[in-house]
Amino acid sequence: MSHALTSIHPAAIIGSNVTIDPFTVIHEDVEIGEGTWIGSNVTIFPGARIGKNVRIFPGAVISAIPQDLKFGGEVTTAVIGDHTTIRECVTINRGTSDRMKTVIGQHCLIMAYVHVAHDCVIGDHCILANSVQMAGHVNLGDYAIIGGSSAVHQFANIGRHVMISGGSLVRKDVPPFTKSGREPLSYAGINSIGLKRRGFTDELIAEIQDVYRYVYLKGLNNQDALTQIEANIQASPERDEIIAFIKNSERGIMKG
Repeated sequence: MSHALTSIHPAAIIGSNVTIDPFTVIHEDVEIGEGTWIGSNVTIFPGARIGKNVRIFPGAVISAIPQDLKFGGEVTTAVIGDHTTIRECVTINRGTSDRMKTVIGQHCLIMAYVHVAHDCVIGDHCILANSVQMAGHVNLGDYAIIGGSSAVHQFANIGRHVMISGGSLVRKDVPPFTKSGREPLSYAGINSIGLKRRGFTDELIAEIQDVYRYVYLKGLNNQDALTQIEANIQASPERDEIIAFIKNSERGIMKG
């Protein structure tokens, strides 16, 4: 269903039961999955790949070219996963030659005035609160939540199940399962409430807390902390995920 005042390029691929409200413009090389609703005054540029049952509110701009002076007009995409909600005036740029795509996962909530720059990869079930500003090449793990008006530095990595306080400046990598806040951004415990809501047992949450005591509370440098963790805490997927994240961090992890 589309209104007479919409503009849809004939080469766009529109699934069944898609509703497109007036004054929206959909360019060529766009794919929209079935059951999606697109509000008024939305602009969807070439390269958009929008999944099923997505909701896009008025004023959003999807798959505009990157705000990157190195961009050379290469054919890239912006991918929006199934069941994701894009609120008012969100801007999501498509990728560059680095990754060739920007990705928003499934079941995400991207609140009003958020900007997601080129080559970001956002996992499933993530929440970006109002006015989060995300620079290019950022990785965001599943179930991560970033509070409103936060800004994320380019190339930052943010782990799964993370909770970042509103108004934060994210200059360093944020390890999985943690809470963070203050300025400069610092460790504020683990995201125990969020983990419980997602089915983590009390025993597993206690294990994650033990891991981060070595990282943040014992006065050790990162290498010594990892050595102590491997020696004293039994291996598990969560322990090993934290170790791998810290070992692979190029920007360094947030402060204790």
